[in-house]
Amino acid sequence: MFNIPIVPRNRPESTRKASSRRCCRASSTGIRGHQLRHTVAALRPARLNPALICGFLVLDKPAGMSSHSCVSRIRRAYGLKRVGHGGTLDPAVTGVLPIALGPATRLLPYLEGDKTYRGIVQLGVRTDSDDLEGEVLEERPIPSLSDTDLVSALAPFRGAIQQRPPAVSAVHVNGERAYKLARAGQCPELAPRPVTIHRLALLDWDPVQGRLELEVHCSAGTYIRSLARDLGDALGCGGSLARLRRTRALGFGLEQSVPLEQLEGEPPALLNPLEVLGHLPQHQLDGEGMTGWRCGRIQSCDPSWVLESPVVVVDPDGNLAGMARVASPGQLQPKLVLDAAG
Repeated sequence: MFNIPIVPRNRPESTRKASSRRCCRASSTGIRGHQLRHTVAALRPARLNPALICGFLVLDKPAGMSSHSCVSRIRRAYGLKRVGHGGTLDPAVTGVLPIALGPATRLLPYLEGDKTYRGIVQLGVRTDSDDLEGEVLEERPIPSLSDTDLVSALAPFRGAIQQRPPAVSAVHVNGERAYKLARAGQCPELAPRPVTIHRLALLDWDPVQGRLELEVHCSAGTYIRSLARDLGDALGCGGSLARLRRTRALGFGLEQSVPLEQLEGEPPALLNPLEVLGHLPQHQLDGEGMTGWRCGRIQSCDPSWVLESPVVVVDPDGNLAGMARVASPGQLQPKLVLDAAG
């Protein structure tokens, strides 16, 4: 038999393999804390006990696969149906794809939402999808551009901006996905949306190829394809996204990721949900508080905590018991109880 430890994030690989953490508990499994083990034991990947799996995996998504296909591969590797991801990547895009397994899927809304990308913009080309995967609509000559011209062109895209999503996107238009309408020959009008670009840096400029390399730190919902299109328009020649790699998402980085091929052998170790939620305040229950928590009762907390803010709730043994919100000064209202009574 082999074990799949739950390991802390940002821990060196040498210590990850030696580390094991207790899984979180879910009321849907009917399992109490004393029934859980520090590791998930199995004879082989196909026979993992789904009731004992709870944690996060960071996948380095390869090009040519959809995010949904990657999730399907992970379901098979762990023998688990309850698997979700933290932000779709287009098939051509590579990089960080956060995966939640078991009850950890319910924790995804509590993760930090910003994302970071490195991408290459091809100037002089406009396509129907705003990347080089789409049909070419127009080609224009690229003007002579200095570094100063490029830096000036980037400036208006920093901060809070309005951005129109690509026509080929998952945005809903009258109940239909925009990409389905585009494939049917329709041209849906997509309204601009507010997004925030915290950092937009020019990494390289190849005037011979007409290609820009950018690094973008942005809010969730930002389309780098739209940024490539709008930047090309600002430079007077049009632009499309040539290549894109996500380097950070929901607080996870490439240094924590595993390649898809690693799922073919022993399933990779999972990241401990408590460590993943380390950016949030934490409240530990005593024995009496735990009894009330399982029944959904209001809990006392630090009165200085900000109203409506999320709080991680920990049981007396230091294991994740669920999530709460600060409903009023000094009071926590249960929002997600992972060890319920009954």
